[in-house]
Amino acid sequence: MKDQNGNLYIVDAFVAIIILLLAIFMLNYVVIIPNPTYLDNTNNFHDSGDIIEILAGNVYFGDRTFIGDISDVLKSGKNSQKSIATVSNMCKDKFKQFNLNNYRFIETNKLDSNVLASSGNFNNADNISSASASYGDYSYTLYVW
Repeated sequence: MKDQNGNLYIVDAFVAIIILLLAIFMLNYVVIIPNPTYLDNTNNFHDSGDIIEILAGNVYFGDRTFIGDISDVLKSGKNSQKSIATVSNMCKDKFKQFNLNNYRFIETNKLDSNVLASSGNFNNADNISSASASYGDYSYTLYVW
């Protein structure tokens, strides 16, 4: 007589494999669900970090950087009000190119946290991200919200 339980074992194994695959797919789905709060903070951080990296970085070794240029203006002007005003105008023009609406750019070392350029209401700002860069004796911080 033939074994009649063989078909039942095949169906049972097939159902077990389907349940196992469903469990794996559900676990995978739960793991990759993004947390919106985390993503918002990360995007803001990348905005300020990316912008300060562009300002402080150069593509080729001999290239000038924006941070280097404004530091040279301040240093050659001995941090006078005229050199600060020139740098402030340079910064405003530069940030206009990035289409930033809410930002604050300050020098924190030599100028005692003097605001070089600002747009938007910093006191009522929510979700502020910041990034810093240094050039020589000057240290700059960019806040974006």
